Parts: sequence; structure tokens; C-alpha cells
Amino acid sequence: MKSHSHSRSERDAQKLRVRRIVGQLNAIERMLEEDRDCAEILMQLVSARKALKSLAETLINSHMRHCIEHAHSPAEGRKELQALLVVLERYVE
Repeated sequence: MKSHSHSRSERDAQKLRVRRIVGQLNAIERMLEEDRDCAEILMQLVSARKALKSLAETLINSHMRHCIEHAHSPAEGRKELQALLVVLERYVE
């Protein structure tokens, strides 16, 4: 069970970012269907990748602030930190 909470405004901002990324990916799909210039498609892919990276960094920061710093016990904090480290190992691959 989750023992912390994130503000509604934070969750709403994250959901908005996800919707924008989905829009970028849909636009890329349309560009591929239209056989658009490869350089244009690649630029859109770069933008989408940067948006995903930015969202991931925001979530990492949020996890550290809400889940690790405000853990109810040192053991819970260590558990949350270990979970973050597992994710970060995959994130940097």
C-alpha cells in the first residue's frame, strides 16, 4: 500500500506531459504514413525522446522528494531507495 501522496497539481502536470508526448508520437506515425522527409521525422523523434527524458527526470525527482525523503521509517526509505536504484540502472542503459 502507498504511504505517501503526490499533489493533484503535480499529477495533473505529469498527465499533461504524457498527453503531449502521445501527441508527438501520433504525429510521428502520421509523418511515416505520409512518407515525410527522414530528417523531419528524426527531428520529431529527438523532440519526443527529450520530452520522455524530461518527464522521467521529473518523476525521479518527485520519487526522491515524496517517497524517499518522507518515508515513514528508515527501513521504508531504504526500500524506496533500492527501488529507485533498480530503475536508474535501467534508465542509464
